[in-house]
Amino acid sequence: MLDGTRGWALIAAAAILGGGLIGSAYIAAQGLERFRMADRVVVVKGSAERDVSADLAIWPLRLVAASDALDAGQAEITAARTKIEQFLTARGFQAEEMSVERLEVTDTTANAYQSNQAPARFILGQTLTLRSEKVAAVVDAISHSGELVAQGVVLSPDAGAPQFRFTGLNAIKPELIAEATAEARRAAEQFARDSGSAVGVIRDANQGVIQILPRDRDDAYAETQSVEKRVRVVTTVTYGLQD
Repeated sequence: MLDGTRGWALIAAAAILGGGLIGSAYIAAQGLERFRMADRVVVVKGSAERDVSADLAIWPLRLVAASDALDAGQAEITAARTKIEQFLTARGFQAEEMSVERLEVTDTTANAYQSNQAPARFILGQTLTLRSEKVAAVVDAISHSGELVAQGVVLSPDAGAPQFRFTGLNAIKPELIAEATAEARRAAEQFARDSGSAVGVIRDANQGVIQILPRDRDDAYAETQSVEKRVRVVTTVTYGLQD
């Protein structure tokens, strides 16, 4: 009799345990289903572009002179620099738009690696940089730089090419981001309509990289050499979906 009672007790306990496991599994399954429903999202991208013009021009003009006499080389550099300043002043640029770096002097006889065929004992160099917001005037001056050559001024290519920069990015960035985000929202709404859902709240957003490119090329390295530019922003937005 005792064994029979214990047997029924074990059976009852097993039934209760089994029912509990089944119930737990059901609850867990329902929770997982709700989790999956809550995790329904769509990831979309939006972009915006704006054509802009450079508002700052930087033109470095490098002068180099070679001479066996230090004072003669310095006089040559000074004369060439004066001609450049007069050339720029005649085109409407102010003295504060021009800056002159220190004079560099190299004594070729003091360089153990210098060839004995050096053209002169002293090589002098100096850079005058024009920095102006009058971009069109700078472009025009560059196109007429042959006038300096006609006056005997030799410009070294070591200074690098003129640069044209756009400094108004912060002013247009909020509008571009808003346009890109609106485009992303439209893409999400289209996806939601196609799937029979509705767009919910933003789960995540990434502004991405803002690029300034030449207007007619996709070469970021040539951007500073182009007056006309294109600003591009791409945003990635994750929206929740609702039934």
